[in-house]
Amino acid sequence: MHRGLLLILLIVLPVTLAAEETVLASVESTRLAPAATRLAPDQSLRPAPRSLRDPRMRWPAGTREAALWTQVMLSALEQGHARPLIETVPRDIAQWCPAYPDNPAPARAAFWAGFASTLAKYESTYRPQAVGGGGLWHGLLQILPGTAHFNKCTATTGPALRNGAANLSCALRIMARTVPRDQAISLKDSRWRGVAADWGPMRSEPKRRDMARWLSQQSYCQPIQSTRPRLRPASWPPTV
Repeated sequence: MHRGLLLILLIVLPVTLAAEETVLASVESTRLAPAATRLAPDQSLRPAPRSLRDPRMRWPAGTREAALWTQVMLSALEQGHARPLIETVPRDIAQWCPAYPDNPAPARAAFWAGFASTLAKYESTYRPQAVGGGGLWHGLLQILPGTAHFNKCTATTGPALRNGAANLSCALRIMARTVPRDQAISLKDSRWRGVAADWGPMRSEPKRRDMARWLSQQSYCQPIQSTRPRLRPASWPPTV
């Protein structure tokens, strides 16, 4: 009988001790971990920074079409025919995007995509089916089919240029020729240079000022140290 009791104790005792150790470790962890307070919450109150894979554009967000437009531009800028844009530092870039010279390629690509989106505000009010000039100019950035053909765009007809993604791709192809050529976004000496060589809104000071103001406020155009998201507002009780 004593041998049976001894055998039971040898089996049960290690299991009991292991369980006690687990409980003690849990209690100790709870005791040592500081409790979340108003001044030290357990989760950050700052919103996550916006990804450069989904940079803010000026047109209304939240639609599959708008998301497609953005991704088509980023792809062309980072890996395709528009890459000369992100390899260029225009002479007047400080007026448009102060952080651009020091930015890595993804942030530069975000700038040019954002630039096209804000230009679309004045060219078509973000309407891909817009036709202007008595039937001459088409799409989001109002491109002339002849200009598209000259620049070897994929879309070279009015109906094709009224496809939003194709129109933006063509616009970036045009800019990727004129901006590196002139080292400028919108400068005038004997003639308009850069993007202003092809797009009328770039020759209007109030429109340029509005576009530059919007772009300079975006995270991809601000120094890294200034882009930390602000605290979310909270309805905390006053301290005493």
